[in-house]
Amino acid sequence: MSAAGHARAFVAIELDPALREAIGGLQARLRPRLGAIRQVRPQGIHLTLRFLGDTSPTQVDSLRPRLAEAAALCPPAEARVAGLGTFPERGSPRVLWLGLSVPSPVLDLQHACERAARAAGFEREERPFRAHLTLGRWRERAARPELPVADLGATRLETLVLFRSDLSPGGAVYTPLARFPLGG
Repeated sequence: MSAAGHARAFVAIELDPALREAIGGLQARLRPRLGAIRQVRPQGIHLTLRFLGDTSPTQVDSLRPRLAEAAALCPPAEARVAGLGTFPERGSPRVLWLGLSVPSPVLDLQHACERAARAAGFEREERPFRAHLTLGRWRERAARPELPVADLGATRLETLVLFRSDLSPGGAVYTPLARFPLGG
């Protein structure tokens, strides 16, 4: 946190350790074909539902009960982890992602996280939500890679987390500020 107590924060669903291990294996197989991409460490990969940015302690306090309520209303769910792609969809790629097919209760949870963020004083997120796991980022212009088929199967989604993000030369460090089990 900064001197004023502010933190860079986001709301996400934690991933199962076995899935993170499988993602690490996928990243190792992809590395030779991706060029100068900076891969996200597998332990830092999560399903972001709402990026918040600069967050005050008051906003964190406002978010906690709203996120707890939203998580309690969403049962634990299963998501299919498959498909590779890049953002943006055209031109030089900036982000490599792994897709997730999430059931409607998780989409409802994402909407509830957006409402909680708005109630805590954050601006509305203009971009539509697309469930994905960020695997890496290109810092410089790169050719669009040919991506293989990737299917890591199903994974269980069980915990919503309010994270603090601290940027460092070795990559972002994520610290949970609060955890909320899905389904209460």
